[in-house]
Amino acid sequence: MSNLNYYICGLLMRMRKGTAVVFFFIGLQAGVAQIHEIGIFLGGSNFIGDVGRTNYIYPNKLAVGGIYKWNKSKRYAYRASLTYSKLEADDADSGSSAREGRGYTFSNRVLEGSLGMEFHFWEYDLHTLYKPFTPYIYGGVSAFNYRPHYLDRNIDRLIAGKDRRTSFAFPFGLGVKGEVLPNLILGAEVIARYTLVNDIDGSDPKKGPEGLYREFGNFNSNDWYVFSGITITYTFGKRPCTYCYD
Repeated sequence: MSNLNYYICGLLMRMRKGTAVVFFFIGLQAGVAQIHEIGIFLGGSNFIGDVGRTNYIYPNKLAVGGIYKWNKSKRYAYRASLTYSKLEADDADSGSSAREGRGYTFSNRVLEGSLGMEFHFWEYDLHTLYKPFTPYIYGGVSAFNYRPHYLDRNIDRLIAGKDRRTSFAFPFGLGVKGEVLPNLILGAEVIARYTLVNDIDGSDPKKGPEGLYREFGNFNSNDWYVFSGITITYTFGKRPCTYCYD
């Protein structure tokens, strides 16, 4: 009888250990459970360079795009986006007498794909009963397609090149987001892009094709552009097991 009691006690101990392991992995899965967001970006764009205004945030053209987020944890989310806009600047609007006297203007259509990460200031848990809200910072890398411009000294005007090019930029900025309705997230953000080119507006010191020259402005500073606006996303994804009985 004593052997039977010993055997039963051992079996119960092993079952207890096994149950603890199972609950550990369940808790681990709940802790890393993901939820997804997909939606749109709607806002404006502005250019920062050697033509037009020098304001950092002054949207003057419509910017639209699609956005996807993967909330890997409460503190950060992976993000992918595709955005289209027109970058436009006119020296007549610059507020600078030197630029106004020069009178250059340009327009450049840009299509950008971007990958990056949002870092949440506060815990952003879409599985709670309370509406989550948090400011965030964003950083990443972008590839954008544009048409290089050149300064034609014969007519003293900026003109667009024949072929489009693709280059890279580094976006970073700030935003806020929060749940306004079940499964609906509303956000607002300002994301600046530092590009690796200086010919979006034509102010590159190198020679252009067919005798066109693009030699003006600050050769030591590349072009920037900014997208600012709102995001509207729909959330979906499996809820963690610990919330099945809420």
